[in-house]
Amino acid sequence: MSDAKTPQFNRRRILKSSLAVLAGGALGHTAVAAAAEAEIKNVNPASSPSALKITDMRYAVIVKPGPSPCVLIRIDTNQGVYGLGEVRDVAGPQYAMVLKNRIMGENPLRIDYLFQKIAQFGGGARQAGGVCAVEMALWDIAGKVYNIPIYQMLGGKWRDTIRIYADTTESMDPKEYGRRAKERKETGLTWMKMDLGINMLKGIPDTVMQPSGMDKWELRNQPHPFIATEVSDKGIDRLCEYVAAVRDNIGYDMPLSVDHLGHIGVKSAIRLGKAFEKFNLEWMEDIIPWFYTDLLKEITEASPTPTLTGEDIYEFADFENLCKNHVVDKIHPDLATSGGILQTHRIGDMAFRHGVPMAMHFAGTPVSCMANVHCAAATRNFLALENHSLDVPFWQDLVTGIEKPIVNKGYIKVPETPGLGIILNDDELKRHLKPGTGYFEPTPMWDEEQSWDDALFS
Repeated sequence: MSDAKTPQFNRRRILKSSLAVLAGGALGHTAVAAAAEAEIKNVNPASSPSALKITDMRYAVIVKPGPSPCVLIRIDTNQGVYGLGEVRDVAGPQYAMVLKNRIMGENPLRIDYLFQKIAQFGGGARQAGGVCAVEMALWDIAGKVYNIPIYQMLGGKWRDTIRIYADTTESMDPKEYGRRAKERKETGLTWMKMDLGINMLKGIPDTVMQPSGMDKWELRNQPHPFIATEVSDKGIDRLCEYVAAVRDNIGYDMPLSVDHLGHIGVKSAIRLGKAFEKFNLEWMEDIIPWFYTDLLKEITEASPTPTLTGEDIYEFADFENLCKNHVVDKIHPDLATSGGILQTHRIGDMAFRHGVPMAMHFAGTPVSCMANVHCAAATRNFLALENHSLDVPFWQDLVTGIEKPIVNKGYIKVPETPGLGIILNDDELKRHLKPGTGYFEPTPMWDEEQSWDDALFS
């Protein structure tokens, strides 16, 4: 017996369909026009998608506490629809503006085509910021034109809210460090990270073995294996005191991660991973440069504490290598480096197929934040999104059009408004401009092609 609730074909329905066909034949073009109108009813009536063209790109440089400055870009079109993007924190506007002449006159809805056109001008870490900013802005335009949120164009959402994780200010006193972590948890945060590196051992004898006389370049720019720095048992015990103090204050019922361990050797990383086992950490982050994949895999296999990397990786193939070979336990792309919204979503889908969870690194303004939110909403294996601005009083005031507070008890609600779902608060942004810079002023100096370097093969 058929279920009464299940739609059935019957004579009455067939008759109605037949009458509809006859009516359609009688009305001719009127019915066709009505059907076409229904098909495009969600299109912004102020735009004509097929005739949309990019006419300009401008920028504004915003300064805030934490990773800064942050460059916002605006891509304008011939139909008044514009898109917003953000160059990754602590990078310059030139990364984006050098791309202007390569997208002018193009239809911004050809997102994948335009990404492939400019992708070669991106690179690791902040070098990818311009390509990713443009990609974000293109999606913002597309969402506004078709009157839907970006996540819907990625296949729909898996979740309505996005979990946030954050760290707190460090203290050389473990008890104070723990107290600050407790205060952070009391704001509603459900996931925490702590910066814990060998800098915390400064001034304590017999904790870090490191050659004397190294200059700043060696200490910061020379990869970890080449600076002969190892942590002693005494140093590891001291670092464990900090983790223990935080765990004592936040408990073991919420995830805790550690970052910024310092430029230490592979063996010290393994020993730290074993020492941290009792604290049940969610991950140790960027423990050595990601491109030493064999060494990173050695740490992952020997450490009971999970490993994670990815915030400085640009190429999809590099993420794929990490995931399919299980070089790390989890990945951590920064959307403003990893190719933007669609590429990061694809990275997440790939990682899911290999059984690898994906957290997301982020430290910018609400513009890039919302790009991350839409991507996270549509990505199945997403864990949590970083936020470095929980203590910046004006952070959420930089935009309007979204539910406030943006971060509410450790979560961000996924917006249902078109595109990124936000509007710039011009007055507030102008209060935080980098001194000596303007606010989305004309950029004719970037209209001309700077070099003929698009031809990668002959």
